[in-house]
Amino acid sequence: MSKKVTLFHEGSADMKSLLGGKGANLAEMTRVGLPVPPGFTITTQACLEYYEQGRQLIAERKAEILEALSRLEEQTGKTLGNPENPLLVSVRSGAVISMPGMMDTVLNLGLNDETVEGLSKLTENPRFAYDCYRRFIQMYGDVVLGIQHYRFERIIDQRKEAKGAKLDTELSAEDWQWVIERFKQLIREETGTDFPQDPREQLYGAVVAVFDSWNNQRAKIYRKIHKIPDDLGTAVNVQMMVFGNMGEDSGTGVAFTRNPSTGEKELYGEYLINAQGEDVVAGIRTPEPIAALAERMPEIFEQFQEICGKLEAHYRDMQDVEFTVERGNLYILQTRSGKRTAHAAVKIAVDLAMEGLIDQKEALKRVDPNQLDQILHRRIDPEAKLEILTKGLPASPGAASGLIVFDADKAERWANEGRPVILVRPETTPEDIHGIVAAQGVLTNRGGMTSHAAVVARGMGKPCICGCEKAKIDLRKKEMKVGDTVVREGERLSIDGGTGQVIQGEVPLIDPELSAEFQQLLTWADEVRRLKVRTNADNPHDTAKAREFGAEGVGLCRTEHMFMEADRVPLVREMILAESFEERQSALANLLPLQKEDFKGIFRAMEGLPVTIRLLDPPLHEFLPNLEELIAEVTKLSVTQSGSRELLQKENVLRKVRSLHEFNPMLGHRGCRLGLIYPEIYAMQVEAIFRAATETMEEGITVCPEIMIPLVGHVNELREMRKLVNEVADRVEAETGQPVPYTVGTMIEVPRAALTANEIAKEADFFSFGTNDLTQTTFGYSRDDAEGKFLHQYIDQKILPENPFISLDTEGVGQLVAMGVEKGRQTKPALKTGICGEHGGEKSSIRFCHQAGLDYVSCSPFRVPLARLAAAQAALQDEK
Repeated sequence: MSKKVTLFHEGSADMKSLLGGKGANLAEMTRVGLPVPPGFTITTQACLEYYEQGRQLIAERKAEILEALSRLEEQTGKTLGNPENPLLVSVRSGAVISMPGMMDTVLNLGLNDETVEGLSKLTENPRFAYDCYRRFIQMYGDVVLGIQHYRFERIIDQRKEAKGAKLDTELSAEDWQWVIERFKQLIREETGTDFPQDPREQLYGAVVAVFDSWNNQRAKIYRKIHKIPDDLGTAVNVQMMVFGNMGEDSGTGVAFTRNPSTGEKELYGEYLINAQGEDVVAGIRTPEPIAALAERMPEIFEQFQEICGKLEAHYRDMQDVEFTVERGNLYILQTRSGKRTAHAAVKIAVDLAMEGLIDQKEALKRVDPNQLDQILHRRIDPEAKLEILTKGLPASPGAASGLIVFDADKAERWANEGRPVILVRPETTPEDIHGIVAAQGVLTNRGGMTSHAAVVARGMGKPCICGCEKAKIDLRKKEMKVGDTVVREGERLSIDGGTGQVIQGEVPLIDPELSAEFQQLLTWADEVRRLKVRTNADNPHDTAKAREFGAEGVGLCRTEHMFMEADRVPLVREMILAESFEERQSALANLLPLQKEDFKGIFRAMEGLPVTIRLLDPPLHEFLPNLEELIAEVTKLSVTQSGSRELLQKENVLRKVRSLHEFNPMLGHRGCRLGLIYPEIYAMQVEAIFRAATETMEEGITVCPEIMIPLVGHVNELREMRKLVNEVADRVEAETGQPVPYTVGTMIEVPRAALTANEIAKEADFFSFGTNDLTQTTFGYSRDDAEGKFLHQYIDQKILPENPFISLDTEGVGQLVAMGVEKGRQTKPALKTGICGEHGGEKSSIRFCHQAGLDYVSCSPFRVPLARLAAAQAALQDEK
């Protein structure tokens, strides 16, 4: 398409990459005959061209804009800049992928000192005309000229104070004229030039500002969070203005065709009488629920309901619809697929399938697996006694506790220091996005369910309460007052985004349950997916929870985690500090029954399903006190208690810690290397496994233990360890008379293991790829050091596309995985392969595992539903 500017009626929904989401939907609604104010779209290609030309709007593009403007003037019978019958337009961004609130908008463009008088005469409403003009100057001054919004608000507040007015609507035409003169004076002082009176100059300035906003800080942050490419550009929509602020028979609103929090099939939204669009989303006035429109304007409400039904049926999805009523006439300004919580996404997808609007496979594609973390949101324990301070609008579900903080920068700083925070603001703006990202939850005392805070928090799955008017927020004093109660910055606060309750102090939170719709969606996913989904679980409780979420076995049981409890650490230390084989055996004898009972609980919870148990992996020094702290204690005791028994004990521990100390523990004496040097440790663990299996089988429970040897890099390591496992298994069977079916495999977590997988497979019944360590050893990164020191800068500077510890590096680490599978199956065609690193619960990594032919992925219990859905989507992509 050579044209870079197109009228609405010339476009369609399938031109989204050119017209942006908003422009494509405006074109589609125009095409099907809905009441859309006419206009034109400047395409994303024009935006990319603008950047290619060194941020210049070239003459050819200006000419094309003027040609489209001329045709719009013909359509409307109005002319831009004509005082007798002025055309006023809005200039809005429209990205290919919706980015609500991230980019800039200018309304009422075309007003100047002459056309405002014409508008006043035409409408016989001077107050309306001058209100529109001050809004235009204010938005243009902020968006195009870069003068901060609050500078204009301060002038309005001065006038309201002088007039004793609380609301903007109480100011008269004369008041707005006073404000306008002050606005123009502010612009003159800040820019050195007068506010532009030429409407065409205004239009070019607004278009350039929208293009520039594609790369503003908040838009870049939003794209980074939502993984939206930076090279798409934004379209610009220029549309004839319709006015919701022309009196009591006018208004504006935003509505969803279904509830975006719960997914219920009901109109959900808000409107304001005698207001323009930004009043609803800016949170300056608290709007009324959309249902109240049925009483105030019944015919309009009925027409709007009918249009919403048509839009949802046409797009086969829940829609977010912006509308304006101008003197009793309804106009639809925008429709787009509505942002929704994960709860709502699941319910809407399943309901649309049940209603026949989409099929089951489409329903599976409609839910982002990463969103499912939201469904597994924690909630407030219903048994808890709560000190409820007040209540606001429940804008985004879930519950959170944290330290109250009043500005986004501090929220980000405190969160980076590991402190959970609740961001509290009068209302949030797009500039606050980094604070919302950092916070556990958000609370505002202005704005409604479609305000910026609500929309962004819902998209991120964070609890949010809006319109909490009884909470008086003082940003200067950094405190929030509710009645006589004062909560100061740094004090604990809790919020429940599902009920709107604001609670003093910290509250106990409990784990969630899955809805009927969620269960249905996952059932459909199970019918489609090829990959099995297991869980990483180290105790009976986590194992049972994972099975409840649909896990098909344990893919990783980290036996060292069984030693971490406070009452077991002394026993482990006794084993490590043993001076002889006999002493070590004695300590191991005390640990064996503890491990055995843990294994029995896990076998019971996973009855009939495989349980992969990894033998001890970390270096022994991890169970001992910190070296530096120990030196300090010994030094102090040598001064205060010289020759004491306690000092001798501490000195003994210090000697052992020093002897076990390693320069690089990750590459040191751990995993199978530990088992080869201290085989009695692995022998104890294997015996605990087989005795647990035997006793559990006597209860009539089927067990399927898979014993995994960690950190193998050479086939000889696995050969020796497999021999040890077989010897212990034979001994236990001889003593109990009960054979236990078992397999022995290894964790592939060093590059050499992948490279020699054909050799290692000779001794392995299965491979499990430990991609956490495989990523570390392939990149040569220590995860703790990398994430703490340089990795975030690598991501910001696009040296790496993503954090390789979160999303599998398919080009490097992934190739080792694929090679390991291929080489292993050359030796054993039926070799079972899986992945048990954290990547097993991340959707793009799961997609790779499906493509690489793995048999299963394993992830933490609460990510099992996510993995089930992601595995189904991977299979559907193959079908496509």
